[in-house]
Amino acid sequence: KMTSKKVVELFYDVVSPYSWLGFEIICRYRNVWNINLKFRPAFLGGIMQGAGNKPPGLVPNKFAYMTKDLHRLANYFSVPLHPPADPFEVMFQKGTLSAMRFVTAVQHMETDGDKQVEQVSRELWRRIWSEDKDVTKPESFSEAAKKAGLSDDEIEKALELSTSQEIKDKLKRSTEEALNYGAFGFPMLICHVDGKPEMFFGSDRFELMANCIGEKWLGPNPDRSASRL
Repeated sequence: KMTSKKVVELFYDVVSPYSWLGFEIICRYRNVWNINLKFRPAFLGGIMQGAGNKPPGLVPNKFAYMTKDLHRLANYFSVPLHPPADPFEVMFQKGTLSAMRFVTAVQHMETDGDKQVEQVSRELWRRIWSEDKDVTKPESFSEAAKKAGLSDDEIEKALELSTSQEIKDKLKRSTEEALNYGAFGFPMLICHVDGKPEMFFGSDRFELMANCIGEKWLGPNPDRSASRL
């Protein structure tokens, strides 16, 4: 029997490489598990501030570990993650507030599912965490959106919308909602189980999450595992 799909919300920011890993994994499992996946673009800077958290970059040993850790994870999860020349600058000096407003605008415009917001988010992660390119300027958003398959009209509309009060408020609300759930960093996945939100932080909690929602963890590439079963 098919039980009704469990809603899983993914809160993320493209500034976070761990969010990219979490995003790709949950996308791979979207049709393997009986879930209804909802993308929740939010602003990591607001989470860190609101939760009083310190980024790993401010602790030298943690930062050194993170670089090695990302390399191992990229291999394990088969995600083309190559940290930029200066990850510190990307993560803490430039920030992704306008990029996340753009992502929010794309999602706001979608009438049919979440395809475009998924593709645009992926292209922005690819720019920062694979190609060491800028993600702070409107032309960077345009390039990412073009690669994601948006038309020139859609891109122009999203750029315009991304600076509107409505979208600024929407991103702020999403960030506040994440904080209300208890977020202190990203990626954060909320599984709604029996009317109760269960929060999982990070890209390495999928095995535990599967257990919580009554599904099976089949490793980083479930399609390949499924074909072997």
